[in-house]
Amino acid sequence: MKFLANIRIMPHAELLDPQGKTVLKNLESIDIKKVEDVRIGKFITVKLEADSVDQAKEKIETSCKKLLANVIMEKYEYDLVTL
Repeated sequence: MKFLANIRIMPHAELLDPQGKTVLKNLESIDIKKVEDVRIGKFITVKLEADSVDQAKEKIETSCKKLLANVIMEKYEYDLVTL
């Protein structure tokens, strides 16, 4: 079976997000006002083959924990779609 995983990785809420703070600060310079917060993360799509949904989830979990996300500083979530 073929699957598509849409993975969203974001810094933990309690951690400073320097990229987000920079964007927030510079939004005012382009006349975009009243923005309270900006957080910047990653969006990753992975197409994969697996024998079952459970096996596909296991592959995505392993990929996120060992390669895609720094689980000390980031959280991740994903949606898995059968193609």
